[in-house]
Amino acid sequence: MSYAADFDKALQVGRPPNIRKLFPNSRALLVSGKVVDRAMSAKGKAIAMAANGRSYFVIRGVLQAAQRANCPVIIEIAKSEGGQKAYCAVNYWNMARIVDALCNELAITVPVAIHADHYGIKNDQDLEAARIEIPTMFEAGITSIAIDASHLPDDKNLLANLAINKCIPKWAGLETEVGEIKGNQGLSTVAEAKFLIQGLNAHEIFPDWIALNNGTTHGLEASDAGIQVGLTAEIHHALAPYRINGAQHGTSGNSSERLREIANQTKTTKANVATALQMISWGLEVNDYGNAQLDADGNFIKVKGEGMAEELWLEMVAYANDKGWKKGDYKSLNLPFENRLLAQPREIRERMARRVEDFAYKMFADVFNATDTAPLAVAALLAAGSYDLGAKGSLIEDPAHWSEAQIIERAKSIGGDKGPAGNFDD
Repeated sequence: MSYAADFDKALQVGRPPNIRKLFPNSRALLVSGKVVDRAMSAKGKAIAMAANGRSYFVIRGVLQAAQRANCPVIIEIAKSEGGQKAYCAVNYWNMARIVDALCNELAITVPVAIHADHYGIKNDQDLEAARIEIPTMFEAGITSIAIDASHLPDDKNLLANLAINKCIPKWAGLETEVGEIKGNQGLSTVAEAKFLIQGLNAHEIFPDWIALNNGTTHGLEASDAGIQVGLTAEIHHALAPYRINGAQHGTSGNSSERLREIANQTKTTKANVATALQMISWGLEVNDYGNAQLDADGNFIKVKGEGMAEELWLEMVAYANDKGWKKGDYKSLNLPFENRLLAQPREIRERMARRVEDFAYKMFADVFNATDTAPLAVAALLAAGSYDLGAKGSLIEDPAHWSEAQIIERAKSIGGDKGPAGNFDD
């Protein structure tokens, strides 16, 4: 049977209830994050791009690239980018609508997951707010979520994941995190990762992905220090009985070769790409690591005739200078300038998205080994006959050994270096 026929069947059974309610007449195959994860596992040594859709142009370009590569993709936004205190115009509550509209306009026929990334929980107040906020996000079309309580001690991280899980639909993609992302400090350990996953398992919670502090950082990287492949592989091997895959954060600052090693040597099926896509859409010069290049005076290099109009770039630079912003703060230009970027002539808007498309396609095809995985995602939906693929894992741990008091006591024996204190927002 042809992919077109299978796609039509998948539209009937594969779209979750919130998506069907929001977009009853849509031809966009918006799916649970589980579907994308399963497709990568089915191919083997393949990673799905989780593109942080900081702007319309990034989302458009990535969707076009995914269609070219015939692979499913995850469009995501983090709490810092698209939560209540967002620095982007794209947010938790409008992202699905933007993606759905673009999929229909561009005739996208690959599955797309809508992921709420780095939903941070740092204290009891965040936990209480999450009980209200997370349901609103799924009502707005989110199909996958990353609960990030990694800022907390190990016992509180686990307890926060347990407490909030009832707010997350069982069919949704689920990511959890251990080890706050601090570069080469406070690296995650096997003991920390097993504690989190075993505790969730005992309560019959089976995440699709675990994210680690495995040596990377978010945003701009000054060098190729990056991901520790060996550490990642060691932790993934230790978690093998629980059938959980890895989510790789902070790919900017890591060479294509290192990312290929992650695909080949670990159980990673999701890799976040954020800052690189932003810079590329703007028309800045980047290297193989996805890092924007600087000139002799330490300024970003705008490629003439690429990305946004030169005059608008100069306005953005002046705005940032007036605010006293450093290079890492340029991400905050997204919100005040999104409408200005959308008001540019069509040919400029198209070249912004096309530049993202070309970069993302190269990542899909040459780095992540993700080409031609869309049929595998659709096959998983048809085999299940449902939008809900169920859990990969099964109950291993004894629930009687994982009460709240036991969790607190167990955590005391983990130890490990958590790295420096400070604000490590994503």
